[in-house]
Amino acid sequence: MSSRLDKLHELLAPVVESLGYQCWGIEFLAQGRHSLLRVYIDHENGIAVEDCEAVSRQISAVLDVEDPISGEYNLEVSSPGMDRPLFNAAQFAAYVGSEVKIRLTAPLDGRRNLQGVIRAANDEAVQVIGVEGQNWYLPLVSIDKANVIPAFD
Repeated sequence: MSSRLDKLHELLAPVVESLGYQCWGIEFLAQGRHSLLRVYIDHENGIAVEDCEAVSRQISAVLDVEDPISGEYNLEVSSPGMDRPLFNAAQFAAYVGSEVKIRLTAPLDGRRNLQGVIRAANDEAVQVIGVEGQNWYLPLVSIDKANVIPAFD
């Protein structure tokens, strides 16, 4: 996680958790005047629009006071959804056996985009078996983005 994301997580996760939600993850997409701060929240009973609205109000107040981001940006509070992004080792471990799409920070064997099933995860790496049988050990720091692929029975 970048230092900016670390600081945002340290600032915003306690706010989310004080409202009774889990701070699933935070993304910041720097795009000039159209930058986006996305905060994913989760709860054992699911997330409704009203939950996102309540968290958004509280986060906005903290961001206004602390001002951790210079310039303009939009705040979005969202549920992780069925194709939930995975941000940390504990989340990867919780989804062992699930199929995922992964984008790497740098190519591995000429590929930055991988798809496969999580076989194992620890604090430093994730083992993924690719759809064509490849076996990858991916350091967490090399993963730019990962999402669970929903399974429909």
